[in-house]
Amino acid sequence: MASNSAMIGIALVALGLVLTPGPNMLYLVSRSITQGRRAGLISLLGVAAGFLIYLAAATAGLTAVFAAVPAAYTVLKIAGAAYLLYLAWQALRPGGVSVFAPRDVPVDSARRLFAMGLLTNVLNPKIAVLYVSLLPQFIEPGRGTVALQSLTLGAVQISIALMVNALIVVFAGGLAVFLGRRPTWLRIQRYFMGTVLGGLAVKLALDRGRPATAG
Repeated sequence: MASNSAMIGIALVALGLVLTPGPNMLYLVSRSITQGRRAGLISLLGVAAGFLIYLAAATAGLTAVFAAVPAAYTVLKIAGAAYLLYLAWQALRPGGVSVFAPRDVPVDSARRLFAMGLLTNVLNPKIAVLYVSLLPQFIEPGRGTVALQSLTLGAVQISIALMVNALIVVFAGGLAVFLGRRPTWLRIQRYFMGTVLGGLAVKLALDRGRPATAG
């Protein structure tokens, strides 16, 4: 069973990532603002399905491949750190556009909303980095089955991501108006998230550990 410190750690990582503008947030916000909360929630169901795919892969021993091929894991860590730094720059750079700025998007059916939510999450580099590079760092082989720990930590991440994203969907319209009228708040949010992402990137780049294998 995963330790309390590991669950708290992955919870903080998950919270930092879900609050940072990325493919999932952009998609959910755009649908919620243009098509309403129902469309946003349907899209969120697709995002949830994407999380479950990653969790199933992690529980089945996805990291064993990288444990067997250390060079591949090193490349992935470097790529993940570079992507996190890119997201940090996007949050901190001058003239950045708010994720809550209205965008013109076509009206889609419920089936397409779900499918696009699923595809957006499966192809989201932030989630790939989380499950392949960050989550294994919270695994403690001495505490029992790695697969069970992966399942527990993944469940914590998914719960936080879905709760935060659901709140974003419900309040997307109001937040867009609120932040649009208060640029100072928007700058504070951007600087805070940029700092969090930068810290995660440095931690990932400097980590010399290897992913735990299922067992």
